[in-house]
Amino acid sequence: MNEKPRELRESVRRHYAAAAVQVSEGGGACCGPQPSLGCGDPVAVAELREGERVLDLGSGGGADVLLSARRVGETGKAYGVDMTDEMLAVARANAAKAGAANVEFLKGTIEAIPLPAGVVDVVISNCVINLSVDKTAVFAEACRVLRPGGRIGVADIVAEDRLSPEQRAERGDHAGCVAGALSFGEYREGLEAAGFTGVEVTADHPVADGMHSAVVRAVKPDGDASSAGRSTRP
Repeated sequence: MNEKPRELRESVRRHYAAAAVQVSEGGGACCGPQPSLGCGDPVAVAELREGERVLDLGSGGGADVLLSARRVGETGKAYGVDMTDEMLAVARANAAKAGAANVEFLKGTIEAIPLPAGVVDVVISNCVINLSVDKTAVFAEACRVLRPGGRIGVADIVAEDRLSPEQRAERGDHAGCVAGALSFGEYREGLEAAGFTGVEVTADHPVADGMHSAVVRAVKPDGDASSAGRSTRP
């Protein structure tokens, strides 16, 4: 990773570490009032079902993981992955307070998910993929950890195709979930290049001129050669 992406990732880490500390002290920050609020409702978008295994990319304070855990029930499991120690501490405290036994929070980046291939049914994310400095790796990793036939349901900030990266940066900074946003076309192309089909990127509501909170859905095809068969269920 060259210096610019490394600096961007570190600025994001510092921003959300500070947000976690603020929340633990009773405050709020980031893309919404709390670190896990994000910009949409990926749990509803993903239409989670009893018994499924779900992974939240950039799980923050763990709210979407805990909601997912309730949706999938005792026979399912909800994972969260986050790179920030402070966020993980908040998430684990929230899980303990909720008495959630079917959750697990993992330290790692969404560009290198610390799970084996083909182990989850659903990947969700709430206003986090736009923060990544390597979205190609994020899409490839999401496809890798999904079982064949698995799906993604994401809420994210997306730019209209008319906006250049420089114009997106004028509308907000990277850590604030704006400057790093992909366009609608780039999002579709990135997911398709990673092997997904049935890609839908649909605007939900505007967040700035030419920038929207969007709902993203896609499916990993059955029998994908990149996966070693069906889920290995860790």
